[in-house]
Amino acid sequence: MNREEIFQQEVRTHLRRNYLAHLVHGLLGQTGFRLLNAPTFIPYYIFELSGSNVVVGLARGLQALGMSLTPIFAASVVEHRRTVLPTGFLVGGMMRVQVLGIALAGFFLPREWNVVAVCGLLGLFGFFLGMQGVIFNTLVSKVIPVERRGFLMGLRNFLAGVTAAGVGRFGGWLIDQNALGNGYASIFLLSFGLTAAGLCALLLVREPDSPTVRAKAAVRQRLRELPALLRGDRAFTFYFVARALGVAGRMAMPFYILYAGTRFEISGTQLGQLTAVFALSQSTFQLLWGVMADRTGFRATFLLSVAVWIVGAALLLQAPAFQWVLVAYAGIAAGLGGFMLSSQNLVLEFGSRENIPMHIAVANSTSEAMGVVGPIAGGLLAATFSYTPVIVMAIVCKVLALAIMLFRVDEPRRRIEILT
Repeated sequence: MNREEIFQQEVRTHLRRNYLAHLVHGLLGQTGFRLLNAPTFIPYYIFELSGSNVVVGLARGLQALGMSLTPIFAASVVEHRRTVLPTGFLVGGMMRVQVLGIALAGFFLPREWNVVAVCGLLGLFGFFLGMQGVIFNTLVSKVIPVERRGFLMGLRNFLAGVTAAGVGRFGGWLIDQNALGNGYASIFLLSFGLTAAGLCALLLVREPDSPTVRAKAAVRQRLRELPALLRGDRAFTFYFVARALGVAGRMAMPFYILYAGTRFEISGTQLGQLTAVFALSQSTFQLLWGVMADRTGFRATFLLSVAVWIVGAALLLQAPAFQWVLVAYAGIAAGLGGFMLSSQNLVLEFGSRENIPMHIAVANSTSEAMGVVGPIAGGLLAATFSYTPVIVMAIVCKVLALAIMLFRVDEPRRRIEILT
């Protein structure tokens, strides 16, 4: 047998084991990270510490900055390696160290230094998250066949969301009880514990050696090759432009809860309810998006989920009572979950196996660069005007993303079917 045949045989042999490992990793890891990334706890926490909309936007902007700087570096680190899992363990561990730091800062630092530490640690968290996005998706592209990815990603996110919903309610109780002297820090400590346990699940993964890899090259050389890579596939170029605009639409994420807070008085319990609804809706729909993607492709789920996201954000602007805020959050979460699932997996269907790390890196870097500008611009808009223009501008970005994906990007899975 040649290298490719040996590789495919190993994928089939270890598929059940690798499927289970990714499922457990996603269940624990996503549950923990959603406590950190949900548009509830961190924005409210930073606003309570700083009293500034600009600082809220800056914190998320720093996280996105870290995520935009490292994907191409990560691609150059792993694209010449026949296995990527060891590097994934190292980078994943460093991500979790930042979460632990955020928790410890809340317990031991005074308010003025705490907000500085949280912003800095979110930036470092994004730095390692940008690397992990390339490494993890490269690993998935190797060990999980394309026709099985949608359901796996949807199921892991669904299970994580169900548990995150319960943990989110528990987090609201921790805030109201001021657990351990700082309810927010207690939430982030819990997040660290869950994500650390999730990382350990990857010890079960059996990763086959890649049959083809690129020659080792410096980051500078790979950057010089990017224009030719983009010219070679115009649909891929439009895909990552659409994805970047969708990420720009996340500029309003930290401000949804602050906007709701100007309309209705929100307690720790209600904050927990919103977090639970957000997590449960995002995860439930990601399961449905995943099933849909396996049948129709990730492009279709991108289009429909972004439309749902737009409707949810528009509903939030018109919510007449807190109960409608819960409904709006459910719609926003459903749409955001589908956008994340589809945009992150669609990139794996463009190009050859040895080019996948760089395709992921280009798409991630471009989209997260928009993630830097978006929250900061949103913070400035909110500070200068109000929260409403931020949400409206985010809706405009999502409408543009929808239009580009609809009219400029064909279904890449048809290319895979033709090749096979």
